[in-house]
Amino acid sequence: MVIGIGIDIIEIERIKQSIDRFGDHFIKKIFTENEIKYCSSKFNKYQHYAARFAAKEAVYKALASSWQPIASWKSMEIINESSGIPKLVTFGKLREFLSDDKEIKISISHSDNYVTCVAIVYKKS
Repeated sequence: MVIGIGIDIIEIERIKQSIDRFGDHFIKKIFTENEIKYCSSKFNKYQHYAARFAAKEAVYKALASSWQPIASWKSMEIINESSGIPKLVTFGKLREFLSDDKEIKISISHSDNYVTCVAIVYKKS
């Protein structure tokens, strides 16, 4: 059963401008150490930062109807499985909320200028 759906789209340039303007303060506020290491190692690091930012925003929106303050920027981490499929890893209160009966799936797409992500929170049967 679907509990919530969220979607986000962001201009890659907007994330680049935030990183250029605020530097490590912005990066360390939003992203986990693993995400920073991953994104910084990529040729187009801004696209990868934007993808993770959009994914986190989509998750917030998917949780909007059922959450209290259980999600923060660093209570979630976006990783890639060996196949390249993005996966959400959760920590703290968000992980407790999901427990054994709920899950969040994400899908990320991008073009030269934009990144979009959809997140679906569902109750396992």
